[in-house]
This record gives sequence, structure tokens and C-alpha cells, in this order.
Amino acid sequence: MTKPYSQKNFPTTQLEDADGEGHNSSLNPTMGEIIGKRFSRRGFLQGSLAVSAIAATVGPAALMSADKARAAGGSAFSFTEVEAGVDATHHVAEGYDADILLRWGDAIFADSPQFDPTKQTAAAQERQFGYNNDYVGFIPLGGSSEHGLLVVNHEYTNPHLMFPGLVEIVDGKIQQGKLSKDQVDVEMAAHGGTIVEIRKVDGKWQVVPDGKHNRRITANTEMVLTGPVAGHDRVKTAADVSGTKVIGTLNNCAGGVTPWGTYIMAEENFHGYFSGELPAGHAEAANYKRYGVPDNGYDWADYYDRFDLSKEPNEPNRFGWIIEVDVMDPTSTPKKRTALGRNKHEGAESIVAANGKVVFYLGDDERFDYVYKFVTDGTFNPDDRAANMDLLDAGTLYVARFDEEGTMQWLPLVHGEGPLTAENGFASQADVLIETRRAGDLLGATKMDRPEDVQPNGVNGKVYVMLTNNSKRKADQVDAANPRAANAFGHIIEIAEDGGDFSATSGKWEVLLKCGDPSIAEVGATFSTETTKNGWFGMPDNCAIDAAGRLWVSTDGNSNKATGRTDGLWAVDTEGDAGATSKLFFRVPVGAEMCGPLFTPDDETAFVAVQHPGDGGEDWDGHGRPSYYEDLSTRWPDFKDDMPVRPAVVAITKIGGGKIAV
Repeated sequence: MTKPYSQKNFPTTQLEDADGEGHNSSLNPTMGEIIGKRFSRRGFLQGSLAVSAIAATVGPAALMSADKARAAGGSAFSFTEVEAGVDATHHVAEGYDADILLRWGDAIFADSPQFDPTKQTAAAQERQFGYNNDYVGFIPLGGSSEHGLLVVNHEYTNPHLMFPGLVEIVDGKIQQGKLSKDQVDVEMAAHGGTIVEIRKVDGKWQVVPDGKHNRRITANTEMVLTGPVAGHDRVKTAADVSGTKVIGTLNNCAGGVTPWGTYIMAEENFHGYFSGELPAGHAEAANYKRYGVPDNGYDWADYYDRFDLSKEPNEPNRFGWIIEVDVMDPTSTPKKRTALGRNKHEGAESIVAANGKVVFYLGDDERFDYVYKFVTDGTFNPDDRAANMDLLDAGTLYVARFDEEGTMQWLPLVHGEGPLTAENGFASQADVLIETRRAGDLLGATKMDRPEDVQPNGVNGKVYVMLTNNSKRKADQVDAANPRAANAFGHIIEIAEDGGDFSATSGKWEVLLKCGDPSIAEVGATFSTETTKNGWFGMPDNCAIDAAGRLWVSTDGNSNKATGRTDGLWAVDTEGDAGATSKLFFRVPVGAEMCGPLFTPDDETAFVAVQHPGDGGEDWDGHGRPSYYEDLSTRWPDFKDDMPVRPAVVAITKIGGGKIAV
């Protein structure tokens, strides 16, 4: 996910290490190298990779005719495509409504104070919808698709868009001032997540402000560490000598909902919240370097010692985990489930395997890092919710190795197996999980191009891996299947687990789609020629599988002069004759990222999260300069002079009712 501007050096664009060099110095092969070797060994490939080989032999006219014939065989999606572009508002396909459901600052309790952007307080924000909504999940109540709990992650904050008077012009340049303690407290309250009851009334979704399950989770919510790392010396601090109690959660990006109806939060770029220096010779130095800690992106250490490495050197080890929340008990303590490993998590989508075990797929969102999955030891009991509540404390974490023959292996991250021994610095399973990345390095996992959402599809049995981009791929990695020296647009991998068993330890893989503008030959995109100029996309980020098993992809990073379009939500055919055809369904306003997306079980509502709208404006002719509180590129979604731009969740429904894209 896109990170905020640096709070200390505004506006240095993206702080995110995913957009930097990465922190993986291992000699493990990259995905680009493996794809290239696979192409040279196999020659003509099946699936999306075949496009380059076929084009070299049959000519463009024949290829176009074949693609048209395939697309004529029938897309799984039926809607009139949105025109790609950039402007100040959102756009949805003709025949659909896109209604604002929840905005930053909206009430989620009956007694929530009214939002006042000029008089923000932490106390008020703790009772209001948080900032930068990312993951969206829906947990039905009473089995209904029209009444349930919406669960939403709040990833990070953009203070230059949130607070008046923070930015000034000095010598013709924009500078952001230091945040006050009160502003930092608002930021901390705006992080975390929201659980809120919603109901569909006369075809429109409404918040139920007195819902008994409504809850805000913040950077100050007490949590407990569970699993193998709980109580370990490396997670003990002066404030928590037990090593089991953690205050708060940071940078929750994508997430998930378990089969037993709990809410999964995934901590991603936790490194940016820490400042200071470790004491000389500290044992965590190499560990923190692998994760990019400290990054000095926030001012929090100026007011809270736990974010200062010189004062609390173990604190970063308490972040970067998967968190489980029991939404049915608003007084419950969220649990950081350490058995699923520590890294910069992008989501945790799950599925029940045929043997009853629950499988979670996990991406580590940084250039040259890895794809993981976790398989529970226990089995899911659909008739006893309580019996499932600690399934995530015991299981096997695996990291993926993609082989050039088109096969793949899931390598177990288990202490004592292979190189994961005391001789290599792993004295226990706790060490393996705290240093999940280094364990993957030693096992020979495949370096990927920013693995973000990884989504299993229970309808067709496949798994889809969103690889957002990697502009740092070197020229000597260019090959027939990856014809660009820098993978600016990303690609999507499709995995077929052996025997259709999601808990299998091996499988096969294909490149489903290489993204980018297919009209520019050197980009090497592999969309069907029936994909229009509006239908192609780059930077796949989040994705969703609807009840019909169809793939929807949202993007992060399209909004610039080079593409002439904002981010959005695209429908992507993966099966049959229309495969690799993509259509634009929804687009966001200038500066925003498209997050979510999420479909209700009846496929009659799509929830999407519009994150950091108005963050930027330099590359849009309609603004032409950086955007900040007093000079915004858009005031979406209120478009009122006294309201700043506000991240929001949007509910998309078909006018008159019915299933989406049918």
C-alpha cells in the first residue's frame, strides 16, 4: 500500500520501503529470473506467458482474431465500462449507485461527537470512524446479506491533509511542521480498525449507531501476544516484563475474516513508527535492518518512549503480526497470533481445505520479499464457534519457492528443520517467527515483486497473488517473459495447489496477467485484445473473489501523467474464452488509492475503500501543485469549503437491485 508523506521531510512522496531498494540481501532468485529461466527451458508456455511466444510466430492479425474469438465466447461480467481518467470525484459503471457509507470522522456510536476538523481531539476520534480505510470485511448477522458487521482497517494517517496550519510555504517550497502531542494523539486514535453494524434499508446501506457490537480499535488498544512468541525475552519491555501485553496496533493494511466469523487485522509497514538508535552492539540490530527499522517516518517517539529504540529496544518485535478480533464481544482483547509469523503483512485471506484445516495466504509487501501460507494443526468445526477460537495458535507457516518448471514448493518454517537451527541463530520457534524474513532467506524462498493480496478462490480452486510492481529490477534480469528493465506495472500469479488441496505443500504456477498499457509494445502487457483503453491497469494491489468465483482487482499507483488515469476496481476474466479481458468498473478521485474491495454473500453489494483522496495533485492538470489542507486537489466526498478531503467507504449497488455485473 502507498505510505504517507514523510512527516519530517514533507513532501518526499512515498515513505514506503516497498518503493525503495528493499531489505532482502539474500542471494535467493527473483521471480523475474525464475520466469525467464522457465521461458527459456519450456519454450512455448501455456496460459498468459504464451502471448510473447505466440506473437513471435503467428503475427498480430491472427493473434487479434484469436483474441476476439475468445472474448466473444463470453465474459463472466456484464456492465458498461467506465471511462478511465483523472478528476476530483469518483465514477461507477452506468446503472449503479456508489453511495458514501462511512467517512473519516463519522459517528459509529450513538454518543459520538460531531466531526469538527478544526477542533480534533483524540477522545473524539476514538468514537469516530478512523482515517485511511483499507481492508473491508463483512460478517453477516443472522445469515443475512443485508445486515451485518462491517470491519475496516485504518492503515495510516496523512497529517498534511488532516490538520489545518501544519503546512507552510518557505522559499517557494512546501514544508510540513512538527506535529504537536495533541495531533500525534489524534493520529494514534485514527489508526487501527472499526467494527460497526450496518443494515440495508429500502435498498440503501445505513450505519446502526447503537449497534451492540460497534467498536473502535486504535494504536492504544490493549492486546495480547499468543502462540510461540508469547512471553519470549525478545518481546519483553520495561512496560511489559511478561512479554505478553502489547499496547496498540500499527499500519493495518489488508486483512481477512475467518470461517468462524472473527476479524483479522494485518500489520504492515510498522517500521516507519520507530525512531532513535539501538544501543551499540544490540542483539536486534541485524533483525531490525532486515525490516528497515527505524524509518523515522512519524513524530510519535518525540512523545512516547516506546517508539524510541534507545529507550525500548524490543518494542518493534511486538509489531508486524496478524491480529484476531472477536467481533461478537466488544470487550474482548485482540490477540496477536504469532504463529503466523512477523513481517510487513498484506492481508490474511483464508479458506477451509478439504481435510478441515484452515489455510491462510499471506503476502509480505516489500520489493524482493516473499509469499507465505499458514495451515492450522486443528480442524474447523462449523457447528461450534468456540472450538475454533484458538486455531491460529498452532500450525505450520510456509514460505513459497517458485521453480522454473512451473512447479512450486511450500517450505516449512519450522525450528530445527534444515537451516533453521541454533547454529544459524534460531534457538527456538519463537526466533523463527520473530525473524520470519531471515528464515525465508535461508530456506531459499523466491524474491517477489511486492506480494500484496493473496486470495484463494473456493469456486475454481486457484490462488491469486497480486504483485504490485518492482521498479528496481535490474537490466540484466530482462528476458522474453519480462521485457522491461523495471517492472513498473506488476503482474498476477495464479497458483494451482496439488490435488486441489489448499493445504498441499506443492503446486503449479502461471503468470495469469502482466499488467500495463498493452498498446505500448515494450511494456509487454498480456491483456486480451478485447480489453479496451479503459480496461487495462497497472499496480494490482487488493483483490476479491465474489460468490460466483470471479476476480476483481483494485490498484495502487496508477494516478499520474504517465497513465492518465486514477486507481480503480477492475473486473478480470480468468476462465474460458474471455480470459485476460479486463474492464473498469469504478474509479477513485485524484490522489486516491483503491482499497477493499468486498462483496456481500449475495453479490448485490460491493464495498470499496477510497484511501488518501487528494494526496497529490502535482501530476493532474486540474490542480498542478502539491495538495494539503488549505489547498486541496479535491474536497471529496463532501465538496464543502469547511470540510477537508475525507477517506471513505463506498457501497455500490445496482439501481433497482440485483447482482453486480450480471
